[in-house]
Amino acid sequence: MSQTRIPTLDLRRFTDPSSQIDRKAFVAELGNAYREWGFAGIRGHGISQEQIADCYDVFQRFFALPEEVKRKYHVEGGGGARGYTPFGVETAKGAQHYDLKEFWHVGREIPRDSKYAPVMPPNVWPAEVPDFREKAYGLYQALDAVGSRVLGALALHIDLPEDWFADKTDCGNSILRPIHYPPITTPDVPNERAGAHEDINLITLLVGASAEGLEVLSHSGEWVPFTADEDTIVVNIGDMLQRLTNHVYPSTTHRVVNPPGERARQPRYSTPFFLHPNPDFVIDPLPSCVTEDNPSRYPEPITAQGYLEERLREIKLK
Repeated sequence: MSQTRIPTLDLRRFTDPSSQIDRKAFVAELGNAYREWGFAGIRGHGISQEQIADCYDVFQRFFALPEEVKRKYHVEGGGGARGYTPFGVETAKGAQHYDLKEFWHVGREIPRDSKYAPVMPPNVWPAEVPDFREKAYGLYQALDAVGSRVLGALALHIDLPEDWFADKTDCGNSILRPIHYPPITTPDVPNERAGAHEDINLITLLVGASAEGLEVLSHSGEWVPFTADEDTIVVNIGDMLQRLTNHVYPSTTHRVVNPPGERARQPRYSTPFFLHPNPDFVIDPLPSCVTEDNPSRYPEPITAQGYLEERLREIKLK
């Protein structure tokens, strides 16, 4: 079983204005990768390893704090939208056992008089890690920009203008989620670090997939490991984009498995960025993705916020 089966592409082929021919080839290769896998590795994204390492340093310092300190930043009734979510809360849709992880949520900073303020609360920041805010929000903005470029390429692949997503995601309810999977000290636990699931949003950009554990379910029902190189961000399709494109881009099931033997006794850290549309964006299959061979699967449109709330209840965050 080869983890190289899921393609890794260099984003500079798309962002470098000097090569229009290579740009078209990149769009075709990226689109085909997502049609086949719903996943791809992206290198040449412009986020330095130094910036990523600095972020992991502050995230690890936060997760190393005493449990009672971390729980000060758990927002009761907030559905995990901001701040800290303790170990043993999130459960994959349909799963019997909760995931073996704790995490923190950073959201978009918006004016508090914005029309989206009622559904996009202000961020919470841990006073015990003073540089957390600067580092975390810097990574949020960098991943938001990379995600926008990936969406631009996908738009071109389905015959939309490159900037089609721009005004539909500029106030998106996107989330940066630093995750800590603690060491597993009990043998034969029934839980997985993250149970088999699909993501809710448009696309997810995962920083820190260089640790083993991520597996992607192929069309043939085979679990394929995807351990990316250190300089590579894993980018996958979420359910909102699957719905918008009428399954042209599939939202692929994936999981984070527990490593065998002594490696299970090591912590694992990863940081996904869940790129969402603006809360009032209406998710309705695009006409270019509805054909005689692929009729519309979704007769009823739904807003991004309505869909998000529906899914958060399913995974026990609300």
